[in-house]
Amino acid sequence: MNSVALDKDGVDASMVEREIEVGKEQARAECKPEEMLEKIALGKLNKFYKENTLLSQSFVKDNIKTLAQYLDSVSKGMTVSAFRRVSIG
Repeated sequence: MNSVALDKDGVDASMVEREIEVGKEQARAECKPEEMLEKIALGKLNKFYKENTLLSQSFVKDNIKTLAQYLDSVSKGMTVSAFRRVSIG
């Protein structure tokens, strides 16, 4: 997966705004009621966090747990403080 940040607090505010707007536009295109647009956009934002933040992603050997839950099960309070993503090619 292509993580953009360690957790949702590390995601750039402009990226969050863009994801909310994209979610609203998709809901409008599906003719959803205007009062539901915000909730739909926030749901899509939570899905974005789950797919694009390292600690919220599913652990590869046990996809029921997130990486944060797995680390906590190994050693209470264990977490990742930083990571580097390298792409070749």
